[in-house]
Amino acid sequence: MSINIIEIKDFDADELDVYARLSEGQLLNRAEPGKGIFIAESPKVIERALDAGYEPISCLIEKKHIDGEGKNILEKCNEIYENIMENKSNDETDMQGFPVYTAEFDILTKLTGFKLTRGMLCAMRRKPLQTLEKICDGAKRIAILENVMNPTNVGAIFRSAAALNIDAVVLTNGSSNPLYRRSARVSMGTVFQIPWTFIDISDSEGTYIDRLHKLGFKTAAMALEDDSVSIDDANVVSEEKLAIILGTEGDGLLKNTIDESDYTIKIPMSHGVDSLNVAAASAVVFWAVRPCAAD
Repeated sequence: MSINIIEIKDFDADELDVYARLSEGQLLNRAEPGKGIFIAESPKVIERALDAGYEPISCLIEKKHIDGEGKNILEKCNEIYENIMENKSNDETDMQGFPVYTAEFDILTKLTGFKLTRGMLCAMRRKPLQTLEKICDGAKRIAILENVMNPTNVGAIFRSAAALNIDAVVLTNGSSNPLYRRSARVSMGTVFQIPWTFIDISDSEGTYIDRLHKLGFKTAAMALEDDSVSIDDANVVSEEKLAIILGTEGDGLLKNTIDESDYTIKIPMSHGVDSLNVAAASAVVFWAVRPCAAD
């Protein structure tokens, strides 16, 4: 089955809705999460998503990249698509090959409303969320993002987490989704390499900090409080299992979160600066509390 190259002639074609007309919320499909999809942008991000087992639905690509930078990615998508189709019906529509929509740069920019990074987008199916217990199994260092709403910050935090020995990322339901296009792109695809899930701030079983404590984690809340200790405090760094909690820009963490945490930590500052952007702060604290830092 060869790749099905489709020249874009009708901007209103239903197949292009995912790239041109559906919002991130519509793609997520909160009503039916099992049918949710996301858009991966750039060959690097798409490749990492494929390597992580995400199923491609179609691609939108600048014409010059079909036999260039996107060639290997398209071949990989088609191979996965073939395997999927073999387990489904074999009617003529299914056997036309992996759909790749293409046009020149100016047309794609007009269609999507922005310039494509490396000239390539890929619509992919979401996976079911893992449980908190599953992603924390065997983890020593995890990051908690409490209501971090900016997708750029979420993506940057994931990139730091993957690079600096964080085993998993947990987001509260008020946070931006890691698979939003901007988050995945800023993360350089590391959202597909590190386990993550969403949790409620609190439920009938208590707060998420209660759940972390039951899993054996000590919690360290990043906050500018009078009783805050440095991120390289010996007691903090020596904890066998540690959850670092980061809050949204401006408001920071909820008071209950700070009160219930085992530690309140902060980055020592100079020149009268009181804090860093949450993404920058995440990289600093992840490095400081890495397991080998206590050695």
